[in-house]
Formats: sequence, C-alpha cells, structure tokens
Amino acid sequence: WKDSFKRMNNFNEKSRRSYNAKADHYDDTMEGRYTLEFKRRLMEEINIGQGAHVLDVACGNGTLLKMMEGRFGIVGYGIDISEKMIENARVKNSGMVFKAAGCENVPFDDQSFNLLTVCAAYHHFPDVAAFAAEAYRLLKSEGYLYIADVYYSAFPRFLCNLFLPLSKDGDVKFYSPEEIIELFEHLGFKKGKVMISGHIQIVTMQKIQH
Repeated sequence: WKDSFKRMNNFNEKSRRSYNAKADHYDDTMEGRYTLEFKRRLMEEINIGQGAHVLDVACGNGTLLKMMEGRFGIVGYGIDISEKMIENARVKNSGMVFKAAGCENVPFDDQSFNLLTVCAAYHHFPDVAAFAAEAYRLLKSEGYLYIADVYYSAFPRFLCNLFLPLSKDGDVKFYSPEEIIELFEHLGFKKGKVMISGHIQIVTMQKIQH
C-alpha cells in the first residue's frame, strides 16, 4: 500500500511541476496545439442541455470549459493538479469554480454534476480505479462521462507503455477503449459510444444508479 501511494504521488508531483512550468504559455506549446484538436473533437461528441453542471477533470487552463460555456451555457467547474493552470483557468472563466486537486480525491459533493469530461489527460492518472469511483460518486444518476485520450493500436501502445512512465510530464499509461470501458462498467457505468479517429479516441459512458 505504501509503495502504491508513493508511486501515485510521484506521478502527480511530476505532472504538477511540469504543468506549472508550462502554464503561462501552454496554448503556444506543441502540446497545447496538439491537445486543442482533442478538445475540438470532444465538442463534436458532447450532447448536453443548457445550464448543465459540468466538471472538467484535469482542466488545464480552462479552454474546454470556455468552449462548452460558449455553446451550451454550462455551469462550469474544473480541477487540475497544477496550481498555476488553475490560476489561469480562473482568469479565462471568471464565473466558474476551480480547485487545485488530483483526480483521486475530488473536492466536490456527491451527485453534483450532469457531465464529467477528461480531455487528453486520462493517461496521466496514476490511479484510474480511484478516479472511476470518484466519477461515479460525483455524477448525478444517468449523468455522462466523456473521456478523450490518445489512441494507439495494440502493439504501438504496448511499446509506448514500456517507456511512458519515464516521462518527465507524469505520463503513466495509454489505454485501449476496451480497458477504459471494462473498468467503468464494473463500477456501474453503461457503455455509450466509442469514437476513434486517427490518434484520438473518445469513450462515452453513462452512470446507472444501483
């Protein structure tokens, strides 16, 4: 247990340091431009009513929430491991609520949200099972979870995962859509849609109340 906790904190600390350093110029970095395409594709998949309460997990500087607010008029919330990213997200989205936190212990109440999003960040999560449990806790009954992440076919994904934990950015593991779905179905989610386009996968799931 102690080794697992230490490992989780190590990945989170790598991510925190890396994204604090990138925060002020993130949109102009290669990564910022790369992940913008994930946000655009995710916006094509999201279907939600006006005024929905939305939590973006690993929200970065709040760009995705800004996009959703412009289209859907959401009530927006965000968490990120990087304090500096959270500061910038607050500037970009003055009417929203942001907190610096990891995905394993989210500082919001049970059943607070109609929709959760994770965009180009799931492969950073050191404990995806803990996040899955939090997602179930945070979503209202029949609420939706959208995970947009990097997609590789089986063998390239295997090779990448051999070396990914050496990353200075806190990357942990790339997952197949089947692996993502299996974990969340075990906790009480229903598979919705899987979209794969090039290097982008978007998995949609719905919370089913026990």
